[in-house]
Amino acid sequence: MHRRLIPLRHRFVYRVFSLLLDLDEIPALAGRLKLFSHNAWNLFSYHDRDHGARDGEAVRPWIDKHLGQAGFDPTQYRILTHCFPRILGYAFNPLTVYFCYDGDAQLRVMLYEVKNTFGQQHGYLIPVAEGRRGDQPIVQTCEKAFYVSPFLDMAATYRFRLKEPRDKLSILIRQSLSDGETLLATHTARRGALDDRALLAILVVYPLMTLKIMVGIHWEALKLWIKGARYHSRPPPPAQEVSIIDAENVKDEPGVANHATH
Repeated sequence: MHRRLIPLRHRFVYRVFSLLLDLDEIPALAGRLKLFSHNAWNLFSYHDRDHGARDGEAVRPWIDKHLGQAGFDPTQYRILTHCFPRILGYAFNPLTVYFCYDGDAQLRVMLYEVKNTFGQQHGYLIPVAEGRRGDQPIVQTCEKAFYVSPFLDMAATYRFRLKEPRDKLSILIRQSLSDGETLLATHTARRGALDDRALLAILVVYPLMTLKIMVGIHWEALKLWIKGARYHSRPPPPAQEVSIIDAENVKDEPGVANHATH
């Protein structure tokens, strides 16, 4: 669900499915499933060049590099990625989320990988607040550094609120300006087994889903333009590929294996 609040109101909701994958298990998963491949064409596939450095190299070393730059030792980390797969060779991921767990299975770091429709990408790496229990939401804040939509101002703040992916998944993103909230975006899902039978059923329910996402983005943009939304020119992308948020500035609230989610 996307809801724009100011300066004009606009809302749309659509159904999707997504994958929750352990990055280190993707090759073995592709070997086990007939309808899912790694870096090869299939009904469903995960391609390394769709994520991370986007140069075809494995995504895990790219994340490890940025974890190291942020002061974390990634050698014992387990990383889950939440993303859309390629369907019949095509994919577009507006947001890929990486959940980074330490050797004690504690969630320590979130990495939000944001793409726009101009072929650009930027990441926000944010530590998870110390002392947080696993059943408490993850609440994080950072300044917007990357151009996403021509109808959204760059001088904005993101607020993320997530729950760890267990039986259910919940992601909420709020974008705010100095005069109030401009956008709410949510993705909620329930967890299901990832096997060939589930993938075949998903193909029937969500045919050409990733193509629909791209078409939907442009269709909603057209409706916003008709409503009179202000156009913001696209600035150069950030010099760094990932914004690393200082752990001291992180505020949080007190309070898996491979799966498909829909």
